[in-house]
Amino acid sequence: MSKVFVSFDWENDRHYKFLLQGWHNHSRFEFTFEDGSAKEIKSEDVSRVRAALTRKINEATYTLVIVGRYANSIHRDHRLIGYRNWINFEVAQSKAANNGIVAVKLDRLYESPEELKSAGAKWAMSFNEQAIVKALGEA
Repeated sequence: MSKVFVSFDWENDRHYKFLLQGWHNHSRFEFTFEDGSAKEIKSEDVSRVRAALTRKINEATYTLVIVGRYANSIHRDHRLIGYRNWINFEVAQSKAANNGIVAVKLDRLYESPEELKSAGAKWAMSFNEQAIVKALGEA
């Protein structure tokens, strides 16, 4: 079982993260992983959030990026984050940690995060168990 950090837009796409946890917990699914994601970080302090995310990413073997509608939108704290948003930060940290990176677009028309474009990511062609397991196996 690999430790997977899941990068996603908390405000808009967290239900997909919860779906992954449901797959893991249900015996009908083969999808298993050790969730390396940060739990909801209860802080508005960007430096604390950065530190917590970086620690979780460094503990993971893989990063799974869920690309939703707002995955490349500019965050209000982008200057403090150092990237357009948290997903871009997480992908950059994942590259630095040499994590295998897998991405899945929730809709093929959604814009990929800038950092993901040069990450050498493996792509799951749809948000389903087979596609994600296959991409993780190739990462």
